[in-house]
Amino acid sequence: MDEDTYLQLLSLVAPLIKRKDNVMREAIPAHERLTATLRFLATGRTYEDLKFSTIISPQALSYIIPETCEAIWEVLHKDFMKFPRLEQDWRNISQRFQELWNFPHCLGAIDGKHVSIIPPSGSGSYYYNYKGFNSMVLLALVDANYRILMCDFGTNGRVSDGGVLQNTKFFEKLQNNLLNIPGEETIRNTDRSLPYVFIGDDAFPLRVDLMKPFRQAALTSREKKIYNYRLSRARRIVENVFGILAARFRIFHTCINLEPRNIESVVMACCMLHNFLIVKSSTTYIPPECLDYDDTEEGVTHFGSNSQGSNMASLQRRPFGNTTNAAKEVREAFMSYFTNEGRVSWQDRFIQ
Repeated sequence: MDEDTYLQLLSLVAPLIKRKDNVMREAIPAHERLTATLRFLATGRTYEDLKFSTIISPQALSYIIPETCEAIWEVLHKDFMKFPRLEQDWRNISQRFQELWNFPHCLGAIDGKHVSIIPPSGSGSYYYNYKGFNSMVLLALVDANYRILMCDFGTNGRVSDGGVLQNTKFFEKLQNNLLNIPGEETIRNTDRSLPYVFIGDDAFPLRVDLMKPFRQAALTSREKKIYNYRLSRARRIVENVFGILAARFRIFHTCINLEPRNIESVVMACCMLHNFLIVKSSTTYIPPECLDYDDTEEGVTHFGSNSQGSNMASLQRRPFGNTTNAAKEVREAFMSYFTNEGRVSWQDRFIQ
C-alpha cells in the first residue's frame, strides 16, 4: 500500500474510529488505530507483541483492532465488493472470463478454505475439521480480474465441506433463481448455445449452474482432459486470490486467537482490503509473479501465489453423489465446445 492509498483509506475510516479526548486522557488517534490494525493483519503478531511497536496496551488493542476491521468493511463494501444485481452485470463478468481465460458464460470461480483458529473454551469438537485442526470456513466467489464478488465466513470447520456452500445466502438465492442470472444464450461468433455457470472444484456439487472437473479416474478420453484443463485454467484465479490473501495478510499463517465474532471481522476486513488494493495499488499488491500463467509454447503452467505454507486448508473432496442428467449434459456441452469451435491452439500441449 503506497502512502496515497493509505491516506485515502484513513480518510474513509477515520469518522468511524475517531474518539474524543476526555479529562482523564487523550484519545488514541485514528491514524494509530488504523496502522495498528494493518500491522496486525499484515504480520499476524499477537497483541502482546504489537504493544512494543504500537505503544498501545494489549487491552486497548483487543477492542481497537476488531472495531477498525468492522469500520473497514463498513466504508468499503458498497464500492469495492459490489455483487452483481442485473443480468447485464453478469454478462460483463462473463465477457471478461472469455477474453482473459477463454471460458465462455462463466460467472465466477468459487472455492473455500479452512482458516485455522484457537477455539473458544467449552466448544469441544464444534470447530474440529477433517484435517485435524480447529477452523472456520472462508468461501469466496471471484471474477476474472481477481476481485472478490462475494465472501462468506463463519461456518464451523466440523460442518461437512459439501454443506459449506448450502449454508450461504448466495446458494439460497441460486436455488431459488433470485440472482438474475441470464438464461441460456448463444456464444459470440458461434452457433452454440450454452447456459451461464459458476465453476468450482471437486468440493462442490455438479449442477446445471455449477461446473466442476471430471475426476482423475474418469479421464479416459482426450476430450475430458481438455475440458479439465480449460476449466482449471479459469478456476486457478480463485486459488491465486487465496494465495495472495495468505501472502499479504500473514494473519492467515497463524491460528487466530480471538473470539469467533472478532475473527469474522478480521477475515472480512482482509477480503475487503484485497479488493481495495487491487483497484488502488494493483502493481505493488499483485505483481505478475504472484499470478499463475501458462507457457503456451512449452505446455507448462508456472504457478504464482497459493495458500500452501499458510494455515489455510482446502475443502474436502466431495464424495460421489446423485448428479442430475441435466447437469451432466451441460458439462458434456462445454466439453464439446472446448474441443470444437471453442478450441485454443495450445490446449493439446497441456494434456500430454
